[in-house]
This record gives sequence, structure tokens and C-alpha cells, in this order.
Amino acid sequence: MAIGPRLDLRHTQSLVMTPQLRQAIQLLQFTNAEVSQFIEDELLKNPLLERVEPEADAALPVPRNDAASTEKPTGDIGAEHVVDPDPSGASTPLDVDFSNVYDAGGVGDGTGSGLSPERDDWIGQIADRPPGLRESLDQQARLAFADPVRRRIAFALIMALDPAGRLADPPEQIAERLAVAPDMLEAVRQTMMRFDPTGMFARDLAECLAVQLDERNRLDPAMRALLANLELLARRDLRSLMEICGVDAEDLRDMIAEIRRLNPKPGAIFDVTPMTPLIPDVLMRPGPDGDYFLELNPETMPRVLIRRGFHAQIVARASRETRQFLSERVQSANWLVRALESRAETILRVAGEIVRHQDAFFRHGIGFLRPLTLREIAAALEIHESTVSRVTSNKVIATPRGIFEMKFFFTTALAGANGESHSAEAVRHRISTLIEGEAANRILSDDALARLLQKEGIDIARRTVAKYREALRIPGSAQRKREKGLLAGG
Repeated sequence: MAIGPRLDLRHTQSLVMTPQLRQAIQLLQFTNAEVSQFIEDELLKNPLLERVEPEADAALPVPRNDAASTEKPTGDIGAEHVVDPDPSGASTPLDVDFSNVYDAGGVGDGTGSGLSPERDDWIGQIADRPPGLRESLDQQARLAFADPVRRRIAFALIMALDPAGRLADPPEQIAERLAVAPDMLEAVRQTMMRFDPTGMFARDLAECLAVQLDERNRLDPAMRALLANLELLARRDLRSLMEICGVDAEDLRDMIAEIRRLNPKPGAIFDVTPMTPLIPDVLMRPGPDGDYFLELNPETMPRVLIRRGFHAQIVARASRETRQFLSERVQSANWLVRALESRAETILRVAGEIVRHQDAFFRHGIGFLRPLTLREIAAALEIHESTVSRVTSNKVIATPRGIFEMKFFFTTALAGANGESHSAEAVRHRISTLIEGEAANRILSDDALARLLQKEGIDIARRTVAKYREALRIPGSAQRKREKGLLAGG
């Protein structure tokens, strides 16, 4: 056998992730605001692109039934006047599993639509960026609430904050939208007002200041009276305040000085810039016959077109170098138009399937949240699971029940006695409701709770009930019997 170098010719197939394909994937993950900024950058670089003022686009109808629909949005997504098909193969579908793909890592030579090194350095940006207010509150909510229902209520309250850190809507209205008991939402809110910074989630300024004073052990009756009459303090009517609070001038000066040391807008100083309102990427509105309609938020999703007439005028008398430049610009513009169309269609299809699965939640409240996984959505739409993950990441949808992140609607499953699955969060919520409604002389044991749930069609064992009850931080039946007996005796 001869030993030596030799040449072999082999044929293999591989999907190479081009700069355009990398950008298309990132566009799918971007929020509408991030896509808008990306388009602004492209408009500065490409003279053949032109921004169009937003118009009312046709929305994607979502029927009430849970059957998978292949209906596609018919509205103008903001991509029109495509010229000179792109020969570079940038139309590779986004629905691809890229776990085993060669990525050359290049971002182009600056003439295409590649990402700049500054934008591509996302790991460094994460390391350097301090956590924002909403991110900090999310982390505190996950630590404070083991009950998934209360945790979801907490997330809804976080989304309802205004830039000052107070609730933009009354708690009763938020509870009605979520279809939860006002007492439960109020208990969650009272806990969250002690989050850092203290005073968040208050109804008004007086309550915000009261929480901060209570934390300092300075909320005495005189201070409560002062907080109840802040309008007199604004008018500098000190004489009336002394009479109402029952204090002299020196004590009133000390009380006013104490209030001035508080933070009237705890949400405004946490970040370097004030917290901006949560802007939905997808809008959901009820339609006739109980249907829903979905559309991308036209206020945050710009529309672009290619200046075909301008291109024809310039290319007719242009030099070879200018024609090469215009050819690259046309290819880049065509790619952007197709990528925006694909992104819009994919987001609306995924959002529509989520709405179909969670129809009961939108009609009856959080207790009817159904179990749902990324794989179920992917199978219904015949796309890859990673595509669903990209679409639902960092996306927000505005619904008749409030504003939610798309990840909110994915929950684990619990088998039903009749073959129907139940959301684990809905089962925990049901256990909590049954325990809250039990009488002092009829405490429900874990076995009794399991039997009641089984009668409702939920196939659950006693030990599972005990596990869920402990996760809800609810004591056992013996301790609850002693506590309710003492309360009844008092």
C-alpha cells in the first residue's frame, strides 16, 4: 500500500447562512420598534428605498374554532414595487432549523445590508447594560410569587405601569380584564408595592408616599391626615393642615420635610431614561360573530417601497460603477421588502394560532388558560419549533383583556379524565379558589380537593394536589382548620 498525499473530490450539501439570511432571522426576533429602527438605518444607506406613511391595513381574521387555519393576511404589509428579482438566493425561507448550519460569520463589505460590528456585538451589550425597571420587577415577581396565577397577575400589573411607576388603570379594571377576584389582585398589588423601589404600583401619589412612610415606620395618624390633604399642602394652607393633623407649626414642618425626602415618582429614576410605555407589536380586536382580528401595530411598523421610477432615470445614463452600486442597492431593497413580508405573515399566523388555542381565556379569564407549547403551534402551522420561539420572543400583543407578552400564553399541561388536557396554572387557580371558598366547619383535605377536581374532569392525584397546594404556599387542612377556628371564635 502506497502512502502519500492524494486528491479526493466529494459532493456535500449544506446550508450556508449568508448575511442576508442572518438578518432575516434577526428581523423575525426583533420587536416592531427594533424593526423600525433597522428600517431607518436602511433608508439612510439605500437611496432607492422610500418610507410610506402608515395606513389602515387589513387585519387577519381569527375564527372562534380551534382548527388550524391556513388563511394568510391579505393586507398590505408595507412591501411593494419589487423590481429585478434578487439573484443572490436571499429568499431562503425563515422556517429552517439552523442548529447545524455553517455560518461564515461575515457581515458583508458595507455595501449590502449586513449588520454593523456595533450592532452585532450583542453579548457585550448585554454585559454592559444594567437591568431596566421592568426587568428588575419581573425578577422580583418571580421570587415573590410561587403561584403561577399570582405571578401572571404580577406581570399584568407590571405592564400596566405608567412612567412614574403608578398604575395607569384602576386595579378593579385590571382585575375585570383578567377575570380574577379583586381581592386576589389587591393582595398581589400590596406585596408588589414593597418591591424595590418602594411605592411602585400605587393608585395615586398619596398611596405611593404612604407606602414609603410605612416602610420607615413614620406613618402615624397625623401623617395619614396630611397625605389625605395634599391639595392643602400644594396651596401652602399650613394653618388648615395644623388643625386637620392636630399638630403645631414645628411638627408640621418636620412632617413636610419628611415627605420631601420621599420619592413621588419611583419609576422615573430607576433607569437612566424614564420607563417607556409597553408598545404592542400585534393588535387584537373583536370582530363580528365572535371572531377576532389581528394586525401588526401600524404606528410602530413602517412601510417601505422601492423608488422604481428614480432607479430607471438614473440607471439609463449612469456609469459602470454607478450601475454596479444601483444593482447592489436594488438587491438589498428587494431583500428587505421580502423579509418584511415574510416576517409579518409569520408573526400574524403564529399570533392567530395562539388566539385560537386560548379562545376561552379571552372570553372567560385567566382560569381558562389552556395548556400550550411551542411544538403544538409549530405542528398546527407546519413550521419549525425554533421559528415559533423566535416569533414569540420579546413580542407583545394588545388584547381586550390587556397587554401581554406572547410567551404568557404558553403553559404546561395536565391530563383530563375525559382525555382533554388542562392548564397546570388553571388547575392551581382552581385549587386556590376551592380553598378560599371553604367554610370554617368544612375544611377540604387534599383527598377531598382531588375528588372535587376529578368530578370536574381533571385527572389528578392527591399527592399532586398536595404539591400544587404547597407551591401556592397554602397550609394543610389541619392548620387551616385551627386558623379558621380561631378566627371564627374571635
